[in-house]
Amino acid sequence: MNPTPPILDRRAAALGYEPSDAQAGLAPRLVAKGQGYLADEIIERARAAGVPVHESRELVSLLMQLDLDAHIPPTLYVAVAEVLAWAYRLEQRAAPHA
Repeated sequence: MNPTPPILDRRAAALGYEPSDAQAGLAPRLVAKGQGYLADEIIERARAAGVPVHESRELVSLLMQLDLDAHIPPTLYVAVAEVLAWAYRLEQRAAPHA
């Protein structure tokens, strides 16, 4: 099976949230962003690492405007919190129950 061909206008952004950031009360930061082939690479690496991939054209458009390694601004807190909650729910469902 051939991999999906890249879509040149596809965009992707990746967020990181380190324990030290959380302890310091800092917001998640933009750790990667790109379009076209780079977006495909970001998505592929996330999936290979078991990181959930969420699709939101509106949110990625806003994240693409940020500088790399920048903390997300307060205007994006709610949107990013919703994505993080979604990812947490996925991880909880996938976790083996003791």
